[in-house]
Amino acid sequence: MTDAAPLTLSLAAGFLFGIKHALDPDHLVAVSTIVAEHKSLWRSSLAGIFWGIGHTITLAVVGLVVLGFKVTVPPALAHSLELIVGFMLVVLGLAVAVSLMREKVHLHRHEHDGYWHTHLHSHKHRPDHAHAHPDFGVYRPLFVGMVHGLAGSAALTVLVLSAMPSVLHGLFYLALFGLGSIVGMMAMSTLIGSPFAYTARRFERANLVIRTLASGTSIGLGLIIIAEMGSRLGLFPLR
Repeated sequence: MTDAAPLTLSLAAGFLFGIKHALDPDHLVAVSTIVAEHKSLWRSSLAGIFWGIGHTITLAVVGLVVLGFKVTVPPALAHSLELIVGFMLVVLGLAVAVSLMREKVHLHRHEHDGYWHTHLHSHKHRPDHAHAHPDFGVYRPLFVGMVHGLAGSAALTVLVLSAMPSVLHGLFYLALFGLGSIVGMMAMSTLIGSPFAYTARRFERANLVIRTLASGTSIGLGLIIIAEMGSRLGLFPLR
């Protein structure tokens, strides 16, 4: 085996670790709240791709700073970033819950014969009375991926610093890690999005149940992370 072989294996491992990293519970739960609102597998796959892109962008920026200036991320900052992830999961879960409620009954303002008025109405069983609501498209998974990348940058960059012989090799590792996370999350978002897309058109009650589960899981995991990180930061010590 040549001297380059161990380094090649390390870089290849970066790609595999990127795929594995995409399978972290908080990542999957966050993406599930996004694909829960989609009715097509293509859009679910796209959400996974843009999550991976956002994740990679943040890792690249932080990794460049860490590798270039030989600095480390303080534990307090790492815990604070994880705390932000917790709050983000709660917000994502609440967004799905609000979406579910709006589908039943909500206020809507529209015009009839030149007059604007507001009234309560429901979209249920009224396919001819649908209205467009805000769609954040690729921006939501991109932002979520960036937050996850920022929170996960501390441990990863320390690992890269200790294992890679140079900054260039470290950047290659981060690039392959990011590519792996894109591939991994694209596959998982497609898989997770399948039951949402299938039931959205055929089984309304089943779709309601799994979207409610996605919402509750995200809120619950977010609160757990908030409690744990808040305790580590001394914000509200657990007893």
